[in-house]
This record gives sequence, structure tokens and C-alpha cells, in this order.
Amino acid sequence: MIVRMAKVEIVGPKELLMDVLALVRELGIFQLEPDLRGFVTAGEEARVRSLALDEKMVAERLYYEELRLRIDELLACLPPVAARESYLEPAALLDAVAAIVGKHAALYGELFRKREALRKEATELGRYSEFLTVLETLLKGVETTAGLDFIGVTIREREAITPLAEALARLTGGEFEIVTAEAADGTVIALIAVSGAMAERVRQALSDEHIPELAFPPPFRELPFPEKIRRLRERLAEIGRESAAIDAELEQFARRWSAIYRRVREWLAGELTLLRSTAYVHETGMCFFIHGWMPAAEVAGLGTRLTGRFAGRVVVEEKLIREEELEQVPVALKNSPYFRPFELFARLLPLPRYTSYDPTPFFGVFFPLFFGMMLGDAGHGAVLLAAALFLQQRFRERRMVRDAARILVISSLCAILFGFCYGEFFGEFGHQFGMRALVAERGTAIVPMLFFSVSVGVMHVLFGLILGVFAALKKRTGKEACFKLLTILVVLCLVVLAGSLALPAGKGLVKPVLITLAVAVPFLLFTGGLMAPLELVKTIGNIISYVRIMAIGLTSVFLATAANNLAGLTGNVVTGTIVAGLLHGLGIIVGVFSPTIQSLRLHYVEFFSKFMEHGGRRFEPLKK
Repeated sequence: MIVRMAKVEIVGPKELLMDVLALVRELGIFQLEPDLRGFVTAGEEARVRSLALDEKMVAERLYYEELRLRIDELLACLPPVAARESYLEPAALLDAVAAIVGKHAALYGELFRKREALRKEATELGRYSEFLTVLETLLKGVETTAGLDFIGVTIREREAITPLAEALARLTGGEFEIVTAEAADGTVIALIAVSGAMAERVRQALSDEHIPELAFPPPFRELPFPEKIRRLRERLAEIGRESAAIDAELEQFARRWSAIYRRVREWLAGELTLLRSTAYVHETGMCFFIHGWMPAAEVAGLGTRLTGRFAGRVVVEEKLIREEELEQVPVALKNSPYFRPFELFARLLPLPRYTSYDPTPFFGVFFPLFFGMMLGDAGHGAVLLAAALFLQQRFRERRMVRDAARILVISSLCAILFGFCYGEFFGEFGHQFGMRALVAERGTAIVPMLFFSVSVGVMHVLFGLILGVFAALKKRTGKEACFKLLTILVVLCLVVLAGSLALPAGKGLVKPVLITLAVAVPFLLFTGGLMAPLELVKTIGNIISYVRIMAIGLTSVFLATAANNLAGLTGNVVTGTIVAGLLHGLGIIVGVFSPTIQSLRLHYVEFFSKFMEHGGRRFEPLKK
């Protein structure tokens, strides 16, 4: 449900302001409002002004901001370590930390930058590691005679090696040697050995033919080819040793100091939050005024805490919320343990307005039912229940996954329930054990399931329209309320007419219903305007769209039947079990996503559009 809010004013002497803000932040139940409208009368506006920070508070804020920035720079250089929490009082450490953080930041910041430079160099040299391995292999196959020069090239296609060798033979008079190997990525690496006198001509010819030579970093380019490989490997080893030493030094410092710095930073962040929140505070000559919103149930408790802490010098007053301020009231949702996981779906929507409805309870009631109606297989539901219980236990600390698992637990229980109603356990497999439908078999009772789905749509949409009537009356828009009431009447008349066509006993109702429609339709046009016919057609379309409950259910039935039939056709127990398991697994996956998406659509489009108003402000209290 939407928590009832109170408009509150806190007044006290200015010297107690920071202590009051600290207490309010500690409680975490009060949202400050920067706008004075609605909190002070026209006569009081001249006396009340925004709080002006004195020089001491301004200097304090600048000092805290600079110190936190320096700590952030230092912490960014340190590795994450599992250090125990510091219990030292941050305020007592502030001057000492301010004196030493600059030295630490300079020393360990330089180490951090040096390590990053080493890592960058290692990454650049690492690009050659694969080629180095291949080149070392090639060098073993080439006689390293004095006066030879080596040229390494990469060739994209192995077919190009033969033309390359022919060109080298013409260029060098046959005085060359070429060996090739293939790298892991499919690139062909060729090592060409020629005399030193011919090397430059060969390089120029390769460049003219756009055959790239292996380019080594500048410090290695002038070295002989075998020496390049040796020096590259030596440099990579040196980088590894230097990086490891820096990492060890940074980790040792982090274990010793990071807990202290994080504790101080957390304290600074809290103090800066308080100092920034003073921008929402107003004052007169001697008093401060804090205006804002909080849960109405907490107002008395806040007054008691302030009175006890400040000996009655700080006063809390609850003010009347005027009708024009209702859109300004922040929105917080609070639900019972059963409904709370369904807030996951509510968070997908923009927040409802304060005067509207919390969508969570509607999800909690109707979503599992729609899910169960569509899936409707006790076997599939049992598998999903086991998976949901596992996820709920495995991810207890991750709220989103835990909530989704709890929703799946409830929905799978509904699927099991409807599975017994339809007589389905992995399709018709349950029939072999005497399982029979308690209500109807979906695979054969298609027309009854069609009527059932449309009936569900009628009830759901009419319920939404009834809520829309109450919402319109709450807003005091009588014309809209009348339009929704007349829409309900017309829909009911159409339902009776449809029923009279199917049931001979209902033919006597046709004439009264037609008279009712003849009277209601003009009033419908009067209250809804020219768009009334379109809205009526839209409502009827919304009801018909609930046929998807039957359609998706039939898909589940046919997929399960196909799985069982194909398993039987294999003529082998093991193969049949594998085939059935795979196809039923596919059915379960489809049975999770499709009913979920369609159930949400029935809520968002067909149901909530009848009464829900979005656009509420989120309740964001001042807290640590």
C-alpha cells in the first residue's frame, strides 16, 4: 500500500541546527522539502528566508570537500583488501589524517602510476608473445650463419607463400631461405633469411607489395633478430618482478591504512550530507525551520526523540496537506511479507501518484493466478517450484533474485493447483497413473476454456473500472466517474446479450437489455465526449485479449503432448527419456517466460490503464 505521509515542520534555535539534522539523518524517516509553498503563510514569507551559512560552516565544508577528494585519490590507487573495520573515532583522527594523506597520496600514487605504466608496457609486449613462440621454433630450423639478416612477416593466406618465395628467388638470385609456421589465430608467420647486403632491398620489396614486417618496439628494433626475442622475454620477466613488488607494497599499505581512511571518508561523507542539506533549511532572526515529509505514523516518535534530546527546545508540528499539494507528496510503498516480493514488478512502472493505488497487491493476487492458468501443469510446476526454492536459498543476499524466486514459488504452486484442475502432469503423462481432470481438460475443452478466459477478462477489467470510479470520485471528477460507471453498465449489458445467444433461457432478457443500452449510450457520449465510442471499443478489446490465457495454455498442452509422443516413437527407454526431458525442458522454459510476459501485459495494459495514475515523487529521506 502507499504509506500515508505527513507534512511536517521542525523549528528550533539556530545553534542546534546541525545536531537536529544529525538526529533526523540517524532516524532516516524525513525528506527535506526545499520549496516553502504550502509550509508558510503569505504573511510569514517576508520573515522566513533561506539559511545563510556563516564563514565557519563554509570553511568547514570546503575543508571536508578537499580532504575527502584527497582520500578518494589515495584510495583509488590501493588494491581492494579484506581489512577489518576501524573503530577509531574519525573526528579525533581528522587533523592527523589531513596532515599525512598528502604524503601518502604522493608516494603511493607514484607507485600506482609506475605499476600502470609497467602493465601497459607488458600488454604491448605481450602482443608479441605468441609470435615469439612461433619465431623461436622457426629460428631452430634456419642456420644462423654470420652475415645473415632475418625478416619476419605475417601472411594472411597460406596460398600466398609460393608467389612470395618466387619473388624472393628473383630478387636475391635464389640466395635466401624461408620457413613458415601457423599461429593460433590462423595467421601464417614467415621467417626470411637473406644476406645483410640484400636485406634492405627485400624489405623495400615487401613494403611495396604491402606485406607487413613484424614491427618490434623501438628499443628492440636495432638488435639482431635472435637478440630481439631474447631481450623481449627478459623485459617481460623484469616487468613481472617489478609489478609484483609494487603490488606487494601497495597491498601492505592498504592492509595497514585503508580501513582508517575509509572510516574517515565515510564520516566526511556524512558530515558533507548534513552541510549540503542546509540548503533546504530556512531561518528567521533566531530560529531555523526544516520543512518536509515523513510517514504519518512516525511523527509522534520524531517529536518524542527531539524533545528528549533537546529538552523541549525543538518543536515538531504536523501541517495540513491541502488538495493542491497532493501531487507534491512523495510516495513510499509498504506491504506485508507476502506482497513485498511483488514490489519487483511495481518497480518496473513509474511510481503511482500519492492519491492513486499501489500496484503491488494487485500483482500479488492476480499474477500468480494468471501464471497458473496459463502454465497449468503439475509436473512443470513442481520443477519450477524446486528451482525457485533453490534460487531463494542460494541468493538470499541478493534482493532482486530473492524476490523473483519468491514470486516463482507462489506462481509455481498455482501452476500445480491448476495442473490438477486440468488433469495435466507433464501433459497427459499423469493419465497413466490414474490422474484425471477435476474441472476440464484443456486439450479437448477448447470452447469452454475460451469462455473461461473471456470471463476472467470481464471480471478483471470490470474490477479495474470500479477502481477507476473510486479514483475519479477521490479526485472529484464526477463526469469521469459517471463515464466509467456507464462503461461498466454497457459491458454488463453486452455480456448478458452474448449469454442470451448461448442460453435459450436468457432470451427474455434481450429486450430489457437493449432498452438499457439505448438509454445508456447517449449518456456515455455525453460524459465521455467524442472519444467515448473509441474508449468503449478499447475496453471490449481489452476483455477479448484475455483469450491469450487459453491460447498460451494450449501451446503448453500441445508441446507436452508432442514431447510424450516423440518419446514413445523412439522405441527405447533411455532415448525416449532424453527426448522427453529435452522437450519438456523447453516447455518449462517457455512456460516461465511466456506466462510471465503475458500476465504482466494484462496488468499493465488491460487493467492498470483503467484506474492507475503514474508520476509520483519517490520518498527519499535524509539518511546515512
